[in-house]
Amino acid sequence: MGDSEAELQAPLLLIAMPQILDPFFHRSVVLLVHHDAEGSLGFIINRPTAISVSEILSGMEIEWGGEGDVVAHFGGPVQPQLGTVLFCPTGGNGEDPASAAEVIPGVSLTQHVGTLSHLAVTPPSRFRLLLGYAGWGAGQLVEEILRNDWLTAPAQEGLVFARDPEEVWRQALESVGVDPGALPSWSPESGDEGAN
Repeated sequence: MGDSEAELQAPLLLIAMPQILDPFFHRSVVLLVHHDAEGSLGFIINRPTAISVSEILSGMEIEWGGEGDVVAHFGGPVQPQLGTVLFCPTGGNGEDPASAAEVIPGVSLTQHVGTLSHLAVTPPSRFRLLLGYAGWGAGQLVEEILRNDWLTAPAQEGLVFARDPEEVWRQALESVGVDPGALPSWSPESGDEGAN
């Protein structure tokens, strides 16, 4: 498996194949930001929650200057109380570049509360607050990819910040030449496939 480990290099997108029925990952698209022999870490980018960003930030005593209908996204089942911000820096918000890391060209990631406070005053147009993350132990993700649970695709800013979660999955598949309509149809056993 060593060769497969070396071939899988973050950042990239992981696209869940229809047979993944786990409600956390069914039809999910994950931005993989870290992968090595020790394990992998990423963020689901197409799972909006019903919790508004302003509600979360008010609990942290941070004022939200953006639109009231902006919601947080579910980034994954690990540490759902941990917030991570993906954003496109504008240069004019006073964000501290040292507290954010560029994950793909033009897209930065931070978990720094000070940077979040600066961004919240005048949020950039491309801003996503993610709750939790997705993690895999050593060799686990490569094993899942070899089992055809995930397709990989180049990470694209447009997909990371797309508004329609169902379209993110479709567009990510199409970006690597896969017709979503040609895939077998699977639905979660819970019967709530429409809740995606």
